[in-house]
Amino acid sequence: MFLHQTVKRNKNLVDAAFFLHRRGDILPDSYVIDVDTFLENAGKMLKKARDRGVTLYFMLKQAGRNPYLAKELVNIGYEGAVAVDYREALTMMQHQIPIGNAGHLVQPPQSFTERLVDYGPKVITIYSREKAREIEAAASKLGKRQAVMVRVYGESDMIYSGQSAGFCLEELWDTAVWIKTHCPHIEIRGITSFPCYFYDQEAGDIMPSKNLGTVLKGAEILRACGVETSLINTPSATCCRTLDKMACFGGNCGEPGHGLSGTTPMHADHDLEERPAVVYVSEISHNFFGNACCFGGGHYRRSHLRHALVGESAERGTEMEVIPPSAESIDYHFQIPRERAVGETVVMAFRFQIFVTRSDVVLVRGLRAGKPEIAGIYDSQGRKKDGF
Repeated sequence: MFLHQTVKRNKNLVDAAFFLHRRGDILPDSYVIDVDTFLENAGKMLKKARDRGVTLYFMLKQAGRNPYLAKELVNIGYEGAVAVDYREALTMMQHQIPIGNAGHLVQPPQSFTERLVDYGPKVITIYSREKAREIEAAASKLGKRQAVMVRVYGESDMIYSGQSAGFCLEELWDTAVWIKTHCPHIEIRGITSFPCYFYDQEAGDIMPSKNLGTVLKGAEILRACGVETSLINTPSATCCRTLDKMACFGGNCGEPGHGLSGTTPMHADHDLEERPAVVYVSEISHNFFGNACCFGGGHYRRSHLRHALVGESAERGTEMEVIPPSAESIDYHFQIPRERAVGETVVMAFRFQIFVTRSDVVLVRGLRAGKPEIAGIYDSQGRKKDGF
């Protein structure tokens, strides 16, 4: 999906991936992240967000919840992380990373709520009155006041499978009044949905979804019942281009994830401000019935994986088709429809969600100086590894 763009716009990364694997520094099934480009992309977004009056919380599930990257993002000025689920919140807490938004796609479980409130996220996204009661009880016990963000949905909104959640727009007024009445230790600070923006390939641009209209209507309802929401959280595909769209269509809070690595769907088709910063490295394992098989482990069902470079470098590699495993199969191997030499390096660039894989995350710096150095190797859950 991103191979051509990555070779075109960040050839140093592709060459470094070949070099590090051929030298034996990294194993197959490794994502290699160009940290310097990653942070350069992050800085561009942060500057534009400040110009547009938009708050940004960074999301790192796609990069394996990596604490090294999280600390670097905080150092350049990001307010905190989006902890998409409680496991990611735990990782950020273990590394003293401030949390901006917790629970957007997965609520904190009951036994974890008090610990999370005690840590002090800027907001916790909620979907139910039951969760509001839990947060109220924890905040009351701790003598704190916790801000929350309410997730809403409306008729015909886009809701991905496995992410069904939210307060119906028609019940939002009653819910807000109920929270104000029954939860004195809770403050409603924001409203959200997902996805609010998406890449329309036919239009060739980032476009607002129906969910954005629902969020904006929800903000009006909250204001009408006396709740001033300072955060109109409109996530998905957050990058510089999306921030420009927010200035036109609405929203003042974004959650850059793939924007940080220059790998939103729009980045595959266009030269946007952010440059690609991630590749996947594998190795030819064996040949079978005329096909080469390379090591897997990092496949994501929505990866749109199509091609790989096989060989020694970006210039001396052969572009080849890749056949991913079927959705119901474990990705032990990817297939290439021609035999290759066992041990050859394979470099790919596709859409990824590292936290759902068993891959290594290899952080590399110094590519522009021609001196790639590994800053650290981590597993897919953000735990540092001692080489291999």
